[in-house]
Amino acid sequence: MNSIALLQTLLQRAEADRDTAAAVLRQAEALVQQAELQARQLQDYRGEYDQRWTARFRESGTTALLHCHRGFGQRLDQAINHQQVNSQHLGNRVLQARTVLLAREQRVAAVRKLIERRQAELLKITNRRDQRNTDEAAQRSATASRGAHPLTAQHS
Repeated sequence: MNSIALLQTLLQRAEADRDTAAAVLRQAEALVQQAELQARQLQDYRGEYDQRWTARFRESGTTALLHCHRGFGQRLDQAINHQQVNSQHLGNRVLQARTVLLAREQRVAAVRKLIERRQAELLKITNRRDQRNTDEAAQRSATASRGAHPLTAQHS
């Protein structure tokens, strides 16, 4: 029974590790969603910015204003690229977190299976012991009902 108690403790620890890994995965997925949303917002802003300034240049555009527009557009493009790289990096963290979670889930399943096997083994041992005791009791009862002592009955 002591081994079962130790395995139960191991199972609790494995489940706690699995739950932690699941929380890490959820957190990583949330970060990816945030980063992707921010990248989309930047791209949308870039499109709006271009439309706004295209209309403005038609009305009255100067070279200095054009250079300012291009410079800001380039910084927006850099921010968009940076955000996309960040999203990819966070996506890799999600994949790693999924791999860790899968390993932790497999560990929990393995410990549960081991507990089931040990319990089945203990039940089998207990059943054999009970059967042996029942057989011995029946044999003693049969010998006693014949009136002979079990040791003397063997020597005859």
